Amino acid sequence: MSKAIETSSLVRRSTFVVRQMEGPQEVQIALDWAAQEGWNPGLHDAECFYAADPEGFFLGLLGGEPIASGFAVIYNDFLAFFGGYIVRPEYRGRGYGMRLTQVKQTYVGRRNVGLDAPPAMAEKYTRLGFREAFRNIRYELKAAGQERPGIVELRRIPFREVAAYDTVHFGAARVGFLRRWINQPEAWALGAIRQGRLAGFGVVRPAHRGYRIGPLFADDPATAEDLFLALCHRVSGKPVFLDVPQLNAEAVALAQRHKMKPVWEVVRMYLKGMLELPMEHIFGMTTLDIG
Repeated sequence: MSKAIETSSLVRRSTFVVRQMEGPQEVQIALDWAAQEGWNPGLHDAECFYAADPEGFFLGLLGGEPIASGFAVIYNDFLAFFGGYIVRPEYRGRGYGMRLTQVKQTYVGRRNVGLDAPPAMAEKYTRLGFREAFRNIRYELKAAGQERPGIVELRRIPFREVAAYDTVHFGAARVGFLRRWINQPEAWALGAIRQGRLAGFGVVRPAHRGYRIGPLFADDPATAEDLFLALCHRVSGKPVFLDVPQLNAEAVALAQRHKMKPVWEVVRMYLKGMLELPMEHIFGMTTLDIG
C-alpha cells in the first residue's frame, strides 16, 4: 500500500499541465520572473495586462508548482500577441516551454501573431513560422525634461479620442487595457494638443528599476519631443527607459539627441506579416509583453 502511494506521489510530482492563469495575481508570478530575468516590468502591469484578455494568460505547472508562463492575448479576429514566455532556469531544455507554446498557438487559432523576442530566441520562432519585421532598442537616461506648451493631462481629453488614436497606432482596439494603462497608480499620462485636437500621447510608469515610457505616439518629431520632455520632467532624476522601433529614424534620433544609452534589444516578429502601422508616428512602444 505504501509503495502505491509513493508511486502515485511520484507521478503527481512529474505531471506537467498548462492552464489559464486565474487573475492578475498569477500574471504577477510571470512578471516577478521577468524582473529576475532583467526585463524590468512595470510595477502595475499585471492588472493592465489581464484586462486586455483575461483568458490569454497561461501557466505551466510541474507537480502543481508553477515553472513556466506565456501570454497569448487576442485583440480581435485577426490579431493576437505572444509575450511573457519564461521557463524557470532549472527546468529549461526539457520541452516544457514548447508544450506551453503549443497551447498558446491553439488558443489564438489562425490569427496573425506578433511578439518581441530576445535575439537569441529569434531562430526558435523562425522555425515556428515567425518572420522578423524590425528591431526595438531599449534606451536609458537619467530623466530631466521640462514642461512644454500644449501638453496636458490625458484625463482632460475624452477617452474615446484617446482610444481612437491608440487604435490607429497599435493596429487594433484595446479599450479595456488602455483604460487601465493610462490610469494606473504612480504613472503619468500626457497628451499633446495641436490646433484643437489630439496629436500624440505618452505614458510614463514605475518599473522595478526607474520608470518606463510607453507608448510614445505623436504626429511629428517636434510633438514627440515635447511629450518626451514633459514625461521626463514628471520623474526628474530617475532612470527612464524607452523602447524605440529602429524603423523610425526620427525616434532613434530623439534617443541619440538626448544621449540615451542603448541597454537592450528585441526582435519584433509576426507570423503572417507585419501590420500596416504608421511607424513614423511611433516613437516608443507601449510594452514588449503584449504589444
